[in-house]
Parts: sequence; C-alpha cells; structure tokens
Amino acid sequence: QVHLLESGGGSVQAGGSLRLSCSASGDTSDLDRMAWFRQAPGKEREGVARILTFSGHAYVIDSVKGRFILSQDNAKNTIYLQMGNLKPEDSAMYYCAAAHGLPIRTLDSKSYSYWGQGTQVTVSS
Repeated sequence: QVHLLESGGGSVQAGGSLRLSCSASGDTSDLDRMAWFRQAPGKEREGVARILTFSGHAYVIDSVKGRFILSQDNAKNTIYLQMGNLKPEDSAMYYCAAAHGLPIRTLDSKSYSYWGQGTQVTVSS
C-alpha cells in the first residue's frame, strides 16, 4: 500500500506562486510515475503534470507550460509542483497520484492507483 500526503496549497492573487509537495510512503519501490491532477467545482478531474520516477522525465499540459514545473527528490520520495504566474482558472483542488505498470506515459486518472486527499489552490483576480 502507498500513502500520499500533499501540502502547499493556499490562496494567492493572480500572478502569484505556490509550491505543492507530495510525499509518498509505504511500499513505494514499485512506483514508476507520480502525477498531479486538479478538479474545479463542476468540472472533471484534469491531469496537470506527471513525472517518471525512474528517470525524472517530467511532462506538463500545454495550459500550464512555462508556468508550472514538476520535479522530484527521490531520496525523500517527494515530488514538487512549482506553480508560477497563477491564474484564476488554476483554482482547484489539486491531487497527487501514483502508479506502477503500463501505460507509463499517461495522465489518464484511471491509470493511477494511489491518490492523496488533495490540497486546495485558490487564485483571486
């Protein structure tokens, strides 16, 4: 079993920055990817960024490219989502997720087995 704990959410004004953290504990040895998803009220859950934990290769969706950076600290089993130039449309509950097995290069929520409780990000205009 894998446990994910997110932190770092909060309220900021447009143009501000936040850094989200997600620490994995438990049976993490088989994990090969971790990701961030977000869900705003009334909207579907959206994959934002994912990282391959064995290589550090990160991918972010186009709408956050150039503003969000995903990184990891393998020694701490932790990933970080540095969010800059935040916009009101970035407001959502952000969830950390992890998985192992094929397909690896995916942001399909159905392909992720482990989920955190979420951390709220609110961006005011």
